[in-house]
Amino acid sequence: MSLSHHFLFGIYPYICGAIFLLGSLVRFDRDQYTWRSESSQMLATGTLRAGSNLFHLGIIGLFFGHFFGMLTPPEIIHALGVTASQKQMLAVVAGGTLGSIGLIGLLLLIHRRLSNERVRANSRGRDFLVLFWILATLLLGLSTVPLSIEQWAMYCSLMRPNR
Repeated sequence: MSLSHHFLFGIYPYICGAIFLLGSLVRFDRDQYTWRSESSQMLATGTLRAGSNLFHLGIIGLFFGHFFGMLTPPEIIHALGVTASQKQMLAVVAGGTLGSIGLIGLLLLIHRRLSNERVRANSRGRDFLVLFWILATLLLGLSTVPLSIEQWAMYCSLMRPNR
C-alpha cells in the first residue's frame, strides 16, 4: 500500500471527521442560533413537503449506508454469510436507490427555490451554493453506479468456474 493511499483512505477521513465534530461543537457553543436555515415554508408550501421528505430520506439513508458499510469489519460481514460480491451489489443497489430518491427530492427543492418568486427573493447566495454543492455531490456519487455494476459483473465472471 502506497503512502498516498494510506493517507487518503486511512488517515484523511479521521482528520475530516475530527474537524467536523470539533467545528460543530465550537459553532454550537459560540453561535447557537445560526444553526438553522431561513425557512421558506410560510412563503409557499407546494413541493416543499415531498421534496424535503424525499431528500432527507435519501441523504440520511446514504449516510448510514456509508457509515455501516465502511465501519463494519469484514469478519462480521463474512460471519453473517455475506460474500464480498454480495456486499458490493447490496451497496450499489441500496446506494443507487437512496441516491436517486435524494436526487429527486433535491431537484424538487431546487425547482421550488428557483421557480417561486417569493422563495427566490428571500433566498441568499449561500442557499444556492449549498443546494448546488449537494447536487454535484449526489451526481458524482450516482455516476459511479454504472462503473460499480460493470466491475461487479467482471468480478463475478472471473469467479465463475469455467465450463
